[in-house]
Amino acid sequence: MSRRVTVMIDSDLDKKIRAYQSKKIQKENITFSYSKAINELLRKTI
Repeated sequence: MSRRVTVMIDSDLDKKIRAYQSKKIQKENITFSYSKAINELLRKTI
């Protein structure tokens, strides 16, 4: 179950997250939310 959390993200990280999101959308031709991108990136690093 998802939980709403508010965080402040530095602009350089925001650009990287959005670039990752964009690549996923283009590569897989799917919808891929910003939240989903953050969750996937966090799972890869934790």
